[in-house]
Amino acid sequence: MSGSKLGRASLLASAGLMVVLGTAQPANAEGQFLVNARLRTELVDQDGLANDATAITLRTRLGYQTGDMSGFTFLVEGENVLHLVDDFNDTINGLPGYPVVADPETTELNRLQLAYTGFEKTSLTLGRQRIILGDARYVGNVGFRQNEQTFDAFLASTTAVEHLTLTYAYLDRVHRVFGDDHPAGEFNLDTHVLTAAFAAPVGVVTAMAILNDVTDAALLSSATYVVKWSGSVTGEGRPTFGYRLEYAVQSDYGNSPTAFDLAMFRAEASLSQNGLSGALGIESLEGNGARGFSTPLATLHGYQGWADVFLTTPADGIRDVYGRAGYAFPNPPFGSAMGATVVFHNFEAENGGADLGSEFDAVLSSQLTEHVGLEFKAALYDGGDSALADRTKLWFAITYSR
Repeated sequence: MSGSKLGRASLLASAGLMVVLGTAQPANAEGQFLVNARLRTELVDQDGLANDATAITLRTRLGYQTGDMSGFTFLVEGENVLHLVDDFNDTINGLPGYPVVADPETTELNRLQLAYTGFEKTSLTLGRQRIILGDARYVGNVGFRQNEQTFDAFLASTTAVEHLTLTYAYLDRVHRVFGDDHPAGEFNLDTHVLTAAFAAPVGVVTAMAILNDVTDAALLSSATYVVKWSGSVTGEGRPTFGYRLEYAVQSDYGNSPTAFDLAMFRAEASLSQNGLSGALGIESLEGNGARGFSTPLATLHGYQGWADVFLTTPADGIRDVYGRAGYAFPNPPFGSAMGATVVFHNFEAENGGADLGSEFDAVLSSQLTEHVGLEFKAALYDGGDSALADRTKLWFAITYSR
C-alpha cells in the first residue's frame, strides 16, 4: 500500500473510531441545522474571446452540527451548485469561446468532521473540513467561488501556552473548486503545516512551515517557510496605524521533479479612523524564468487583483504595488451594516520589470438582516504593454446564512 493510501486509510479509520466514541456520549447541548445559500450573477467581458460570459449560479449548503457530547461535536454538510444561466466556460462544460467562470455544477459532500475540545485550550478536528490559516495566503477555502475548497485533514490548535497559538495540520486530500468531474478537481496530498503565532507588545510574530507534497501534481510540491510581523498602534482620538511585514522562502520538496529556490516579500502600512481606512502595500513573488513562487492551497482571489489574472505566478515572478481605501458607513441607508472598498494595483515582472498591466477593483457590501447580505463587486484589468488580455468582471450576489 502506498504512503498516500495508507495515510488515507488511517485517517478514515481514525474518523470512524472517533465517531463511535463521540456518538456514544450523552448530549449536553442542542445541535443546529446549517444553511448557506448564495445566488450570484457574474458577467465577464474579456478581449480575444468571441463571447462575453453570463453566469447566474445558485450555491446551496445544508448541514447539521451536533451539540457538545462530552467534548465531541460532529458536523456533516452537503453542497450543490446549480446553473440558472450557463453562458460561460465553467472549466468542464466545453465552451472555450467564453471567459472562464470557475463555478461548475456539482453536488458533493462539503464537510464531514468530528471535533474534540475536551483538552484545556485545545481543539482537535478530524475529517473533511474547512481550513483557513491566517489570512489564507497559504492555506484557505477559496470562499469566493461557489464550490469552496475543503480538505480531508487532521487539525490541532492550542493556546495552552500564554501569548502563543500553535496550529498543526496534516492534509491528506484537497477538494478544489473545480468539482469532482474535473481532472484537477481533487489532489492527493502528503502535506504538513505548522504555524506558531506569538502575541508580543510590538505586535504578532508568526512563523509558518508548509511542507506540501502533491501526489497528483508534482510540479506543485514545495517547502515554504514564512515569518510575519503584524500589528497596530493607536491612541485616544488618533487614527490607528497598522503594519505588516512578511518574508517567505520556497524550495523543491517531496516528489518535485525540479530544483528551485524562490522568495516572497510583502509589506503594508495602513491608517484608519471614524470608518475611513487606507493602505499602501507591495507584494513581490520571485520567478526564475521557469516557474514562480506558488501557493496552490491558498485563497488566491484575494491577492493580485479580483480579476484573477495571476492565479498562477508568472515564470518571471510578479511585483504588485497597490493602494486601498475603504469606508464603513456609521449610519447605513439600509441594512444593519454597509461598507465600500476600492483597490488599485500596478503589476510588473519581478525579474526584469516588464509591464504586466494594472487593475482597479471595487466592492460595496451590505448586511440587510442578521441572515441576509448583498454584494456588488467589480474588477477592471488593463493588460497595458503585456500580452495579457484586458477584462472586466462584474458581480452581484445575495447570500442567506444561518
